[in-house]
Amino acid sequence: MPHGSGEPSAWVRRWAPLVRPGGSVLDVACGSGRHLRYLAARGHALTGIDRDADALAPLQPLGRLIVADIEGRAWPLPGERFDAVVVTHYLWRPLLPTLVASLAPGGVLIYETFTAGNETVGKPSRPDFLLRPGELLQACAGLRTVAYEDGFIDAPARFLQRIVAVRPDPDAPAPARYPL
Repeated sequence: MPHGSGEPSAWVRRWAPLVRPGGSVLDVACGSGRHLRYLAARGHALTGIDRDADALAPLQPLGRLIVADIEGRAWPLPGERFDAVVVTHYLWRPLLPTLVASLAPGGVLIYETFTAGNETVGKPSRPDFLLRPGELLQACAGLRTVAYEDGFIDAPARFLQRIVAVRPDPDAPAPARYPL
């Protein structure tokens, strides 16, 4: 579904089953909570972070909500680990290593945002907010990539890059199974 529709992203819906049942999920730049609502219905323990206190206010019953400027201040969750980190339509490059480090063993990163080329069809159009080709693959180099896409989607027209990557769990039975 398009951003702003209130419906969870098809990418998040497709890969949410990889998150450990009842596992902890961090939704970064969660906005009005479309993914928090979806993941709450799946039974996950939720943490949402966004700078907009008004957007977070109605989401209070869903879990722990943190109002924070994660671009201008220190990361508010130092040392915390999650079974999943979800990020959609948000990019702050200096935060990428922190997001990867926030995954517990077996934790899954579900990330989707705009990429180079989007400036030809709409907003965002500034290079600061557009991933470079392969950038999510580079950011997740220490993780096991389960799925990756970098391309164009119609209706509405947008260029997206998205990844699902898992932090290996050395204590898990081998080989790990990630249903496609």
